[in-house]
Amino acid sequence: MLANDPQRAIREATAAAAPRLIALRRDIHRVPELAFQETRTAGIVAAELSRLGIAHRTGVGVTGVVGEIRGGRPGPTLAIRADMDALPIHEEAESDYASTVDGQMHACGHDIHTATLLGVAAVLKDLAPQLAGTVRLIFQPAEEVLEGAAAMIADGAADGVDLAIGFHNHPDMPVGSFGFVRGACLAASDRFDLVVQGKSGHAAHPYAAVDPIVAAAAFISQAQTVVSREIRPLHPAVVTVGMVQGGTTYNIIPERVALKGTIRTLHGDARDTAEAALKRLAGGLQATMRVRCDMRYQRMVPALVNDDRVLEPVLASVARQTGVAPEEGEPSMGSEDFAAFAARAPAFQLRIGSGAPGRDDRLHNAFYQPDERCIAHGVEALSRAALDLLA
Repeated sequence: MLANDPQRAIREATAAAAPRLIALRRDIHRVPELAFQETRTAGIVAAELSRLGIAHRTGVGVTGVVGEIRGGRPGPTLAIRADMDALPIHEEAESDYASTVDGQMHACGHDIHTATLLGVAAVLKDLAPQLAGTVRLIFQPAEEVLEGAAAMIADGAADGVDLAIGFHNHPDMPVGSFGFVRGACLAASDRFDLVVQGKSGHAAHPYAAVDPIVAAAAFISQAQTVVSREIRPLHPAVVTVGMVQGGTTYNIIPERVALKGTIRTLHGDARDTAEAALKRLAGGLQATMRVRCDMRYQRMVPALVNDDRVLEPVLASVARQTGVAPEEGEPSMGSEDFAAFAARAPAFQLRIGSGAPGRDDRLHNAFYQPDERCIAHGVEALSRAALDLLA
C-alpha cells in the first residue's frame, strides 16, 4: 500500500534533507576527481549510505558504489544511476566552494547528480516498507570517458536489474522544469586513432619524401563526406577530428602524423556505415599517397534509447509529484554511457532543469554554475517515480 499522501511525504522528506544535500554537493565540488580516481567522492557516498543504514558495496567498477534498498514486498529491481567524475577543466567561476584542484572541475554537474541520488536514498529508505521490489542505487565513475558503466556492469552492477532510470541536469532548461525525448535521445559514441606514416625529408625536396601532413589533410577533408554523401540525410551523424599532431618546424617534412577523432550516430546502420567508410578512406591513402595508415577504431557506447515502458510511468509520476509536466525535447549528439545499462534493461533518462535565473550556462564550461535547487527537484521526481514503479 502506498502512503496516504505520498506527495506530501516525499516533499517534506526532501525539504528536510535539502540543506545536507547542498552541503554534500559543495564538499564534492571543492575536490573534483577525474575518471576512476573518485576515491574521496566514493568515500563520501559510502559514509552517507552507512549513516542512512543502507547496505552497499564499494570498489564496484574500480571506484563505483552500489547500494540497495529492499522493499517490504517482493517485486522487480529498479536501478537509479548517478555519475561521480569531474572534468579536466580549470574552474573560472568564483564561489566559496570553487574547485581547489588546479585543472579539474565539476563542469558537467556530476556533483549535483551524486547529491541528488543520495537524497533519493534518504527518502526511499524511509518509504522502503511500501515498495514492492528493490531499488539499486548506482554511483558510477568515469562517465566522461565512457568507460565507467561497462566497468560497473562487469562487476555485476546490472545483474538482475529489471528497470533503470538515469538523469542529467540541463542548464539550458530553467530550474524546476523537466524534459524528455522519445526513442534515441543520445548518440552512440565511437572513436578512432589514426597514425599516418610517411617518410621524412627536407621541405625543399618533397619528391624525396612522403608527406604525411598532406595525406592527413586529405583524410580530414574526405572524412566529412562520410556524413554528407554516405549516410542517409534523416539519420543524424557527426564525424569530428579533435586532434592533429605532427611536425616540429618550418622546413622538415615529418615522419608521421597522428589524428584522433570521434563519431556520433543515432541509428545502427549509420554507425556501421561510418566505421566502414573511415576505414576505407584510411586504406585508400595508402594506395594513392604512398603513406602507411594504422587505424584503431573503437566502439564505445551505443545510442541511449528511452523505452516507453519506463518513460511513460516516470513522466506521469513526475507530473503527479511536482505539478510540472515534463516537456518533450530533441535528441542530442552528445553521448552518455548510461546507454550500457539501457542496453540491458528497459530504461529512461530524465532531464532535470538546472538553469539559474539570469544566467546562460552550458555544460563543460569553466564558468558553469547550476542552480542548486535542482537537487531537491530531482530528489522529489526520482523518489516518486521509484515509489510508483514499485507500487
